[in-house]
Amino acid sequence: MLKKTERLSLVEQVVIQIEHLIESSHWQIGDQLPAEMQLMKEFDVSRNTLREAIRALVHAGLLETKQGSGTVVKSSSAFGVALHRQVEKSSVMETLEVRLALEREAAQLAAIRRNDLDLEAMTESIQLCKLASEKGDVQEFLQADIIFHKAMVKASHNKMLERLYEHITEPLQSSIEEIMVAGAYFNYSEEIHYELLEAIKQQDVHAAISYVNQYINDFREKIKRIQED
Repeated sequence: MLKKTERLSLVEQVVIQIEHLIESSHWQIGDQLPAEMQLMKEFDVSRNTLREAIRALVHAGLLETKQGSGTVVKSSSAFGVALHRQVEKSSVMETLEVRLALEREAAQLAAIRRNDLDLEAMTESIQLCKLASEKGDVQEFLQADIIFHKAMVKASHNKMLERLYEHITEPLQSSIEEIMVAGAYFNYSEEIHYELLEAIKQQDVHAAISYVNQYINDFREKIKRIQED
């Protein structure tokens, strides 16, 4: 039996509108929300309704109320906040495995859907990896490496996959850097994904998936060894 559709309350409507303004980048992280009177006028609601909506978004982690600064945007999406909290509850290895699983799907989609701009972005990031390896700068290399992975995920042309990857990578990245920098030896040549770039360039789906599967297994074992040392 179908349930009767419930109408949204005024508070819920304001919450949705504010979320949309933030997710569409009308208001960005760090931006201060307009004055209360202005928001009441724009949303055509009472002070109590507006304050209740803002309290709900503060509780959700999307907004933050600062003494003397008013209300500011804390996160770009409620989804990102929820996923970040889940990442904090999970181990580095669990989160890493999810990230690498997303990369595997992104690699095969990128091999099918990539365009010239995607290839250019991935090639440039590989060059950044190469320059960092020549300098022997681990942190710079890891930053360049994540640029490559994000470019590959973007080449999948799947917006949801891109958002998932972005939100799961951000809180995980610092942990990976700490682990990798702590390693006694870092083989740069093994970490530059020349073969993966070539597979995507040639639209070789099988080669792209095979490379990522091997990369996932090798990287998982590498993290385990470093954590055990």
